[in-house]
Amino acid sequence: MEEKTIDESRQGEYLLLDHSSALPLGKPVKRLLLESYGCQMNFSDSEIVASILSKEGYITTRDPEEADLVLLNTCAIRDNAEVRIRGRLNYLRSIKKRKPGMTIGVLGCMAERLREKLLEEEKLVDLVVGPDAYRDLPNLLEQVEGGQKAVNVLLSREETYAEITPVRLNSNGISAFISIMRGCDNMCSFCVVPFTRGRERSRDPESIVNEARELFEQGYREVILLGQNVDSFKWNITTKGEIIEAGKATVNFAQLLEQVAQVNLELRVRFSTSHPKDMTDEVLHVMAAHENICKYVHLPVQSGHSDMLKRMNRGYTREWYLTRIAAIRKIMPDCAVSTDIITGFCGETEEEHHATLSLIDEVGYDMAYMFKYSERPRTLAERKFEDDVPEELKSQRLTEVIDTQLKNSGMRTRSYVGRAHRVLIEGTSKKSEDHFYGRTSQNAVIVFPKVEGVNPGEYVTVQATDSTTVTLTGSIV
Repeated sequence: MEEKTIDESRQGEYLLLDHSSALPLGKPVKRLLLESYGCQMNFSDSEIVASILSKEGYITTRDPEEADLVLLNTCAIRDNAEVRIRGRLNYLRSIKKRKPGMTIGVLGCMAERLREKLLEEEKLVDLVVGPDAYRDLPNLLEQVEGGQKAVNVLLSREETYAEITPVRLNSNGISAFISIMRGCDNMCSFCVVPFTRGRERSRDPESIVNEARELFEQGYREVILLGQNVDSFKWNITTKGEIIEAGKATVNFAQLLEQVAQVNLELRVRFSTSHPKDMTDEVLHVMAAHENICKYVHLPVQSGHSDMLKRMNRGYTREWYLTRIAAIRKIMPDCAVSTDIITGFCGETEEEHHATLSLIDEVGYDMAYMFKYSERPRTLAERKFEDDVPEELKSQRLTEVIDTQLKNSGMRTRSYVGRAHRVLIEGTSKKSEDHFYGRTSQNAVIVFPKVEGVNPGEYVTVQATDSTTVTLTGSIV
């Protein structure tokens, strides 16, 4: 499993932009506050929930004081995420005391893991719904209205929500998520996701391509294909190699990626997340062959030492990982690479820590998500290993990892200066109304002065003239 987290600034409530076409006739309008935390998959799931509830007469709001229903789509990947959500639930409960008709629910990974505590022991919520039970929300809400607590956290081996058209939440109208698979079979020893999201299953590729085509026709110019491990996408074939539906072709991730890229040359394609043990050269060659597939790979390593990787049950060694990096550099020399790193995992020695630092320098990542290890209940690590690295040492090592990566980020960003980049304009810069911002194919953010007649959603060529550690500046040429 890999969880690529969303920037903290993007976490929280989302506003549905246009309700008019989704509202059912004859049903009273109710207000929904829908907040998402954690990974991109949670944000994508919230768009499915919004679609399901729009058919029940719900429109969204940002104000908890006016909400009839508050749903928090939660993350259980790290302890601090759960602490933050509990704080939010306590705040919402104080509002409910003044507004007894309000319903509070928890969705997603934390819901599945803490259902009894949240419902019965702490009485923080009325409703608990797991990631595979969102279709049951209307029935569960009826139970709550009847005075009962409601829960459905059953995991499924089939559910992909393939035919549900997501409601794009807080959308810029330019980029959109497309979930291509659900669940995870990778059983990394530190990770709770296989227990909260269930077994891996892939979505019908035809529905994925159709969704990409519909998004392009609606004016979107970028799609991000999401999965816990996109490289293990397999349609119409079991893990034993057996055909599921006779007469239908099998499709792997490389083939799916190419099909989405062929929707339109003006539709950019990104994906997340890859697993080093499963990423094939076939995927890399497809990326290289299509200009509209962005030259950016998020390839989590977690640790730079083979002994640590074995304890983490990652399924590869340092040496194997470096062969994947070498393949990326050979097939796509201009490709950017980012990663995930955990410091202070069970039994981490100084040698293992320094191996991670040396790997960061050897690879030269453009960017990294870096965290201290946080023991999660039900994982293999909780059962088998002792969380024996002191918190102070975890923090010290994390600081060293961050400092090493910032140095590399700065060098990588500077390497893009002096070059012309094809940029998809995403909107106005947060720091200046006179500037646009967008991203290069390598996922680098670039800020540049506005030009009359040029608008968000359009492609422009920008000459990069300067940089900070992670951001380019330049001008349209």
